[in-house]
Amino acid sequence: MMGQNQTSISEFLLLGLPIQPEQQNLCYALFLAMYLTTLLGNLLIIVLIRLDSHLHTPMYLFLSNLSFSDLCFSSVTIPKLLQNMQNQDPSIPYADCLTQMYFLLLFGDLESFLLVAMAYDRYVAICFPLHYTAIMSPMLCLSLVALSWVLTTFHAMLHTLLMARLCFCADNVIPHFFCDMSALLKLSCSDTRVNELVIFIMGGLILVIPFLLILGSYARIVSSILKVPSKSICKAFSTCGSHLSVVFLFYGTVIGLYLCPSANNSTLKETVMAVMYTVVTPMLNPFIYSLRNRDMKGALERVIHQKKTFFSL
Repeated sequence: MMGQNQTSISEFLLLGLPIQPEQQNLCYALFLAMYLTTLLGNLLIIVLIRLDSHLHTPMYLFLSNLSFSDLCFSSVTIPKLLQNMQNQDPSIPYADCLTQMYFLLLFGDLESFLLVAMAYDRYVAICFPLHYTAIMSPMLCLSLVALSWVLTTFHAMLHTLLMARLCFCADNVIPHFFCDMSALLKLSCSDTRVNELVIFIMGGLILVIPFLLILGSYARIVSSILKVPSKSICKAFSTCGSHLSVVFLFYGTVIGLYLCPSANNSTLKETVMAVMYTVVTPMLNPFIYSLRNRDMKGALERVIHQKKTFFSL
């Protein structure tokens, strides 16, 4: 049919969060505070890494990109959520919905690849400390970052183009606070088997394989520590605890929500899981990577000292 590859609706309606009207103002203030914390925390990490030469290392190159990804990841969903809560207008144009889905996939996938790069960096630093500089060369680090951007751009564009070919007929209500890919597929009146197959295959490549690579890296790290007990190695491993907490929080919710969906999952449960990886994880990353990190604390002290010296002149 001629109209099969065209949408019959011009906008979707986002139901938002399942909250009571009397709790609207409280939730608005809470999410606004979380968003501002995410912005300020991740911007602080990016600025510190840029200004302090002591942080011009492979680990902090990956961390600065991760902070940028988290900053953008939150900015894709939370501003629209806050706008809807304030204006009581749940509508989002069709094109804007696909655009939001594209950038959500882009920065979500980018975080996945960057976490793998950071795990590999810790693996080399702990298991091959004498060869760390030679292995983690600037060229390799820049190549890993560039490859992450290229692959995630391709993956996000693939899903967006596949979604754009579908037809949406009557039902345009999305039971979510953003344009979730699985929710959009349920609304489509076209055949979605190709989309679902691509989600399953690409989801394994983008999520499961990186997750297994990270677990494998830390398994080798633990093995190295047990074989050669050393204060320096144990100290290096202690810094990986924060990394692992981010990994399990991010991958646990995403894999559980998209690759292992349950028929018993309620809309409330899915919304809570989505909030965990789109809102909570980007907000926690600056605290996990800075408050427990002596290098970041030292960089902040040096930058503050430089500013005080500058203004005292």
